[in-house]
Amino acid sequence: MKMHFCIPVSQQRPDALGGRYTLYSVYLDGFLFCRVRYSQLHRWNEQLRRVFGDCLPPFPPKYYLAMTTSMANERRDQLERYLQNVTVDPNMLRSDVFVDFLKLVQLDTFSISTKKASLDIFLPNGRSIPVEILTSDTAERVLEVVSQKIGLCRELLGYFGLFLIRFCKEGKLSVMKKLADFELPYVSLRSSEVENYKVGLRKWYLDPSLDSMLMDCRAAVSLIYMQAIQDIQKEWARPTQAQRQKLEALQREDNQTKFLELSREVRHYGYVQLDPCTCDYPEPGCGAVLSVGNNEISCCVTLPDNQTQDIIFQMNRVKCWQVTFLGTLLDMNGPQQTLNQNLELRFLYSEESRWQWFVIYSRQAFLLSSCLKKMISEKMVKLAAENPEMQIEVPEQGRSKKYHIQQSQKDSSSFLPRTSKITTAEADCVLGTVEEEGL
Repeated sequence: MKMHFCIPVSQQRPDALGGRYTLYSVYLDGFLFCRVRYSQLHRWNEQLRRVFGDCLPPFPPKYYLAMTTSMANERRDQLERYLQNVTVDPNMLRSDVFVDFLKLVQLDTFSISTKKASLDIFLPNGRSIPVEILTSDTAERVLEVVSQKIGLCRELLGYFGLFLIRFCKEGKLSVMKKLADFELPYVSLRSSEVENYKVGLRKWYLDPSLDSMLMDCRAAVSLIYMQAIQDIQKEWARPTQAQRQKLEALQREDNQTKFLELSREVRHYGYVQLDPCTCDYPEPGCGAVLSVGNNEISCCVTLPDNQTQDIIFQMNRVKCWQVTFLGTLLDMNGPQQTLNQNLELRFLYSEESRWQWFVIYSRQAFLLSSCLKKMISEKMVKLAAENPEMQIEVPEQGRSKKYHIQQSQKDSSSFLPRTSKITTAEADCVLGTVEEEGL
């Protein structure tokens, strides 16, 4: 599946010869990833083409004369699509020429040199594990180092991930994004430290039944046990009073296996909960708390009369969704390095035999989108295992021909709000959601 790359803004900078060049600010999942010149991307594309040939997406051509504003905007849009499309092939994502370039531009953007460093990785129980790394180590490499230190089986690494977590007052925390394998955790942390972020280790699957895959590894069981306790303490998972009493007794006994067995019966166990946000259903401006997991979006909506209403959206009735940034970046040289202040996610949902758009306004919209993609991926893996004769294409990390991201331009101002649209219409034969695109 394509990644949430976007280039919302570019700047003109003077060069050493008295001319000017354009510096593009590239964002990934709403966070500033790097700033890069066209010439750097052009050289990278040539290197990729030497390795992968003509399977690469089209790269915007060079212009030898001064570009007009419309030409500059078109190039920025083309570069954005290129970055999204080049992440489709998992072989490319894992190649040295792909990873090495992205490592370099991340380090250069934030003026960080490659050196040894200590990085604290926070566990769900609030403790941290210091690991010795290089500042240029990717999230994939850092996860390997952490797993070796805690005894996590290497073959289970795909069930876990490193996340940027924002710690707030009174012990509150918000999971903001999962770090991509090629992101540099040390750099990501330094680039967002103004908002008190930390790197945390959490499980990365949304089907609670997948717990069964981890039960033979003591370190894996310990991690999901810690996260289950944290989720209940944070009221992200909501046991009944009877369940809570049994869970507390099992916790006192440190019976992790039985605790997890009972936890899987708890409402919203294994879900990702977002911070309080706003939605347009059943009325515009309603407050909402979203929990995402087990093939559903669960919304606790606060109505204008302060009554609450629980609404469940099933993923097999979601046709597509899109994330849109609604604001404006005023000072790209200042501390603002995220797009997360004014985001909306809208999804097209089948209700009572008709399609309807539902809109959620949340600074965690990109995380929500990642969760929706994860649930679809897990569903397709399960369907492929259950129906091998159907030849279902299972999306690998960063790849699926059955899902695509499109970009649409909203206006022609100096900052162009972008819409990342992920549509599932091409997987109708698998998910049974719709019969035609209709978009």
